[in-house]
Amino acid sequence: MSRVGRKPIKVPSGVKVKIGERVLEVEGKLAKLTSPVPPGIRFELQGDELVAQRESDAKPLPAYHGLARAMAANAILGVSQGFSKELDIVGIGYKVDAKPRSVTFTLGYSHPIEFPLPPGISARIEKQARTVQNYVATLIISGADKQLVGQVAADIRSLRKPDAYKGKGIRYANEYIRLKVGKKGA
Repeated sequence: MSRVGRKPIKVPSGVKVKIGERVLEVEGKLAKLTSPVPPGIRFELQGDELVAQRESDAKPLPAYHGLARAMAANAILGVSQGFSKELDIVGIGYKVDAKPRSVTFTLGYSHPIEFPLPPGISARIEKQARTVQNYVATLIISGADKQLVGQVAADIRSLRKPDAYKGKGIRYANEYIRLKVGKKGA
């Protein structure tokens, strides 16, 4: 039996959950999200808890049970609190500028890069105390959809991945970059 699938999901006050046959609609103060429900899995609302149940213990259903419960929990957490990812910009001459619907990067290329933000995603820039050499700023990506926040952060990181020798580039805030020695030290 799926341990993740058995755990009930606490529904906070102010969050409305509408249970459909193939989709779960969750609406809160931040957004309105939908979560797919796989065949063989059903949800029940018991008081202020949402419980996922499966029809049988046949092979694919235990995996779908945990998956459906995790996706529903992420939707409920997203519409009530939201998700965020922090990206550090590191490098001499690198710049970042956040506008309402896009982010502009200067990353050492011959041209600035305009990155459009999808609907439901916002970005802001903060200067934080970091011990990283040549630290420029931290870009904070936030939104209600966990998958979309992570995908936008990964797409932004791919614009200039961290260099293995100097550490320049865009990295996650909690990411450790192991630097190589180079010619001088070898």
